[in-house]
Amino acid sequence: MGEQKERMLRGERYRDSDPELVAERLACQRLLDRFNATRAGEDALRGTILAELFGAIGPGSWVMPRLQCDYGHLVRIGANSFVNYDAILMDCAPIVIGDDVSIGPRAQLLTALHPMADHEARRQRWETAAPITIGDNTWLGGGVIVCAGVTIGADTVVGAGSVVTRDLPPRVFAAGNPCRVIRPL
Repeated sequence: MGEQKERMLRGERYRDSDPELVAERLACQRLLDRFNATRAGEDALRGTILAELFGAIGPGSWVMPRLQCDYGHLVRIGANSFVNYDAILMDCAPIVIGDDVSIGPRAQLLTALHPMADHEARRQRWETAAPITIGDNTWLGGGVIVCAGVTIGADTVVGAGSVVTRDLPPRVFAAGNPCRVIRPL
C-alpha cells in the first residue's frame, strides 16, 4: 500500500491523483459500469457484482442502480438493508451501513473533505476523509445528504432532503438543513 492511500485511510491529508488511488477508482468504475448496466430482473448478477465491489454486503441486502462510489471496498452493508436509486457513496473513508437500514433515492454519503481555510492546500488538491456510520434499522429519506465524520444512531429516521452535518443519537426523528433532532421515537 502506497503512502497516499495510507494517509487517506488514516484520515490525513492526501492527494487523490496518486496513481494507486486512480487505479483503484478506475477498477471501481468498471464494476459500477457493469452494475449500472444491469437490466430489470438481473438481481443475481447485481448481487455478484456488489459482492465484488463492496467490502461486505450482508444477506438479503440489495442496491438499486444507478449507484456511484469512489473505491467500493470501503463500503460495508449489513443484512437486510436497502439502498434506493441514484445513491452516491463517496467512500474515501469507510462507510458502514448497519442491518435493516433503508436509504431513500438520491441519498449521498460523502466522506471527502477539502481544506477550508488553507486556500493553497485546496488549490494543490489536498483532501482528507472521515468515516460515516449508519446504525441498524435507520431510515434515510430521499435526497438525504450525510456529511463526513457523521454517525447516525440505530432506529433513527432522517427526513427527506435533510443535510446531516453532526452525529444523531439513536431513536430520534431528525430533519432539516442543517439536520436537527425533532423528537424522540
